[in-house]
Amino acid sequence: MKILVVNAGSSSLKYQLIDMTDEKLLAKGLCERIGIDGIISHKAADGREYNAKIPMPTHSEAFDALVFALNKSDAKVIDSMDEIGAVGHRVVQGGAIFSKSTLVNDKVIDDIESLNELAPLHNPAHVLGIRACIKALGVDVPEVAVFDTSFHQTMPPKAFMYALPYEYYEKYKVRRYGFHGTSHRYVSDRCAAIMGCPKKDIRMITCHLGNGCSISAIKDGVCIDTSMGFTPLDGFMMGTRTGTVDPSAITFIAEKENLSPKEMSDLCNKKSGVLGISGVSSDNRDIEKAAKEGNVRAQLATDMQRYQVVKFIGSYIAAMGGADAIVFTGGIGENDASLREYVMDKLSFLGIKCNQENNKIRGKEIKISTDDSKVSVYIIPTNEELVIARDTLEIVNNLKG
Repeated sequence: MKILVVNAGSSSLKYQLIDMTDEKLLAKGLCERIGIDGIISHKAADGREYNAKIPMPTHSEAFDALVFALNKSDAKVIDSMDEIGAVGHRVVQGGAIFSKSTLVNDKVIDDIESLNELAPLHNPAHVLGIRACIKALGVDVPEVAVFDTSFHQTMPPKAFMYALPYEYYEKYKVRRYGFHGTSHRYVSDRCAAIMGCPKKDIRMITCHLGNGCSISAIKDGVCIDTSMGFTPLDGFMMGTRTGTVDPSAITFIAEKENLSPKEMSDLCNKKSGVLGISGVSSDNRDIEKAAKEGNVRAQLATDMQRYQVVKFIGSYIAAMGGADAIVFTGGIGENDASLREYVMDKLSFLGIKCNQENNKIRGKEIKISTDDSKVSVYIIPTNEELVIARDTLEIVNNLKG
């Protein structure tokens, strides 16, 4: 079965077409500037490309462009959209409603929309993507929603609750939800497979480090804690996000600068983190270059980021009573050898030993701790789209009985 994986944003629509017979990627692409002018960039697995400027007033036109790219362009990979057996949609916020992936119907769409307040930049766009897909492919093609938050629904209340008056949890569902769930799930499953051990027998810490960052503690096969919270702003510093900050610092700045809640949210989400500290960039490659050239603030951003990563890992080791494996993934996790070495060095008191040669490898699945290290450490490139496709296939096969 060929499965189309869709990730709709407010002004973009990413997609991949995967043949689940052998889990082979057939094509991937991006429709962007939806609502402005419209651009599609499409690439087949054999290297053929289709790029075009196409009016995309809404996600419906973007999906029409996707359809053309897949089965009519010079880089087409199928002869008919009838070859697509199902569609899997990434949905950021499933709240406490969705603890697992689910077949889309009208009730599911309504439930996703009911969570719009918890993810105003994401969930409305996901619904637009789902509806555009149904319009283009028809109601007979199964659609499945896969939630970033569902992997973290196994957290106990002591981990997901905030120490706010309980009434705000009851009234507004204010709690820790966690994100990057499909990534943490993929790499934790792969880690268990590599170690040849049931996941439930491994105390594991998975580090998704990119422009957005999160760390999860996995024990007895499930997530027991994660760094992102009510929104993806919580946790440790990221490319443009603050991570955890004393709330009084936020209200203090808002009062001094006369900032509205929205303006303060933009400051915390888009102007802070590595960018805010360095004043240079949100990209770690730019920060590393600037630090080497003597930029003190760039070096400070590096120092803060690494310190906070170690601190979170250490807290999760304490929460689990130890660790058997640590996994690095994401753009930074997979490619920043110096960060990985720093983390392993700071945790050497646990008997972690870095394999210097293996740690030089970038973006490949490899063990980067020595054979005698008491904690196994890995680079495992994530594949969130494949998780979505696998869940979609399972749900569709169950429909067939």
